Amino acid sequence: MYVIIVLLLCVVLPIGSVVVEHESAAMTAPWLALVGKWFVFWSGGIRLLLAGGRQVAQPRFTAKDILGIASDDALPLVQELGIANLAAGIAATLSIVFPAFVLPMAIVGAIFYGGAGIRHALGTRHTFNQKLAMATDLLVAAALVVYLIYRAVA
Repeated sequence: MYVIIVLLLCVVLPIGSVVVEHESAAMTAPWLALVGKWFVFWSGGIRLLLAGGRQVAQPRFTAKDILGIASDDALPLVQELGIANLAAGIAATLSIVFPAFVLPMAIVGAIFYGGAGIRHALGTRHTFNQKLAMATDLLVAAALVVYLIYRAVA
């Protein structure tokens, strides 16, 4: 289930939303503006909202399967990470209603996903879930950085 959710929220739904909106909009928005909008909403919003909820309710999954920590000593820290993910996820999800949230949440998402992806890459143990987290984290970070560059030069 983890694999399906991550692939949907970090690849399929953001890219699909960009394509659908670009093809169906009466006034076509630039591709890169749509990349920012939909990656912030799906990956920075819904994914972090779901991940945060799970980290608060079931911290052992993130500790063991994603971070590779078997000890229960890390569970309170994972729950605090979950609270931070919930906060960021709520703000990014609200970007669909408040478009002014897209730019700041793209900055937050690029930093978070870029840092997390690099941390996963530097790890010594790479399970399938860790590789998936690393790949999708770096993909989302790259999409958001491209959007941020677009905004900086537009």
